[in-house]
Amino acid sequence: MSILKRFEEIPHTADWSFRAFGADLPDLFANAACALFALQGARARDAAAATARALELEALDREALLVAWLSELLWLQETHHEAYPRIEIESLTATTLRARVFGVPLATLDKAIKAVTYHNLAIDQTADGWQAVVVVDV
Repeated sequence: MSILKRFEEIPHTADWSFRAFGADLPDLFANAACALFALQGARARDAAAATARALELEALDREALLVAWLSELLWLQETHHEAYPRIEIESLTATTLRARVFGVPLATLDKAIKAVTYHNLAIDQTADGWQAVVVVDV
């Protein structure tokens, strides 16, 4: 099985929306993070000076976990003024996630995302792997 693209932007009237793809759930969550940062135009200065940050999250279900994951990444980005070009999902269940993200100083951010929403949120298993639809407030 081969997933060719990591994500695609979906037209939305007022906010931004994207569909992320993954061969498995860790891949899906990593690609959703990639989509989040790409939509913002977040670019790092120098990836050589990365700061590792450990994350442990718990939620009621897979969808809530995805929102918590992306929200935590936005909070880290805002708090530390970093981009996260490298993400390692260490473990992922339907309700828990353990990961390390590697932050580097943020060079540019074209437009900040205010929040990850539950609007139209969906995670589905397909014949090719997994996909998620996410809407974010800008």
